[in-house]
Amino acid sequence: MLSKGDVRIIGVMRKCAARLGCRLRSLSADQDGAMSVVSVFAVLLLTILLGMVMNVGRVVDHKIRLQNAADAVAYSGGVVIARGMNALAFTNHLLCDVFALTAYMREARDRHAESYVPAILDAWNQEAPVFAQSNFEKFIPLASAIPAKTPLEQALVDGFCSWAAAASQVVLPTLEFILQEELIPEYQRAVVAAFPDIAQQAAMEVARRNGRPDFGRGEMLGVLWRTNVVPVGGPGEFVQRTLPVVDPVMDQFPNQADYFNTAVEQRRNLSHHYLRLWNNRSLIFFDREAKMSQFASLWRSFTCGQLEQLLSEYPASNLPFVIQTPGDEVVDPNSHLDQYFTFVGVAYWRPMRATLPGLFQHPMGSDTIAYAQVRVFIPRARLIWHYYVDTPENILGGIPGDFAELPPDDAEQSEPAQGEWRVVREDVPTHWDLLNQNWTCALQPATVWSLPLIVQTRPPLPEFAGWNVQLPSLPGWTTADIQYVSPH
Repeated sequence: MLSKGDVRIIGVMRKCAARLGCRLRSLSADQDGAMSVVSVFAVLLLTILLGMVMNVGRVVDHKIRLQNAADAVAYSGGVVIARGMNALAFTNHLLCDVFALTAYMREARDRHAESYVPAILDAWNQEAPVFAQSNFEKFIPLASAIPAKTPLEQALVDGFCSWAAAASQVVLPTLEFILQEELIPEYQRAVVAAFPDIAQQAAMEVARRNGRPDFGRGEMLGVLWRTNVVPVGGPGEFVQRTLPVVDPVMDQFPNQADYFNTAVEQRRNLSHHYLRLWNNRSLIFFDREAKMSQFASLWRSFTCGQLEQLLSEYPASNLPFVIQTPGDEVVDPNSHLDQYFTFVGVAYWRPMRATLPGLFQHPMGSDTIAYAQVRVFIPRARLIWHYYVDTPENILGGIPGDFAELPPDDAEQSEPAQGEWRVVREDVPTHWDLLNQNWTCALQPATVWSLPLIVQTRPPLPEFAGWNVQLPSLPGWTTADIQYVSPH
């Protein structure tokens, strides 16, 4: 027989068993604590996704900055090279202008033309009375007009020659010193030697500035390459110049005599051109209003003689630089441009550090590089609109005795002539030589044959001394293969 205490214990046990049964039956529907497990997996997934997004963003930024740097490397170097060509062209013109002005000032010092003027004007005075007996009424006033004008022309000649002689005393010694010391050719030799190094330094500095901030990747470096896989500037200039020009005095080429003769001819033609400009500008009043003295013709003749004598004093010096291959002698333009006027800029940077290096790693075993190609050239004349108006021209001048027919003062003003717009080529020089100062450069698709060799060659520059740059290995690759992987 159970006691009261036993009955109480059994009742309690039954209640606990009932409660436990209810709890077990509702366990499958209980969600308390489930979110803690889901949160762990969600946070882990989001962390991985965030790391992937951050890495992708940094890779894109790295690629854009590196490619922009390569474009800037190529273009900045090409601009410097184009400026070097323009500097040589400008100094060629300056050299010939110095010859022309020296001849002009020598005649101003010697005053040969002036000595013939009195005899010419005296001859006019002696012939003046003849016009008084003319059967043509319009010639009769010349009998008194000629003696009245000859003193004025003589005074004009005297004043011009005195001014020119005074200017010659100041200017001529400087011009003679420039030619005697060959200052302009020495400057041109310095341009040929220095501008390739300047182009390389410009490319390097542009890359460094594009690599800031580096975010732990180190300094970005840039190199401007020639298509023969030699960097621009440095020791490579002794083998083949970056600027494709020839010094007709100092260089020793197999066809050096041809370059020498070309330089002599260019100097003579351009010097006479500038002398004509000087004479036409300074003698404009003699050409229009003081023709009786014939001073303009005399001055031009004597200055030309002075120039020929001056050129003979420097038969093998003070010669302008000439281009290595003139445009009309180029057989294969594309190959010629690729060899002498095309350059490849390459930017080098260490790989980007991954945000989660345990999960994401750099896929390439080499450092990251980008490339761009630039070409130096003389552009073709552009098409422009030009407004043509057909109007008669009144030209003053001519031989002594010619008189231009000018409209009277009270002539009625007519309506401006109607014209038409036409598409024409721009009037700019396009000749391919060192007398053209329009050299420029432009980025273009990287298609040069030596591109695979360039991207696999370690730059032999001092800036890379502390960096064992890891370059891509592309055995057997061609430029077309690189373009397929990285078109630019």
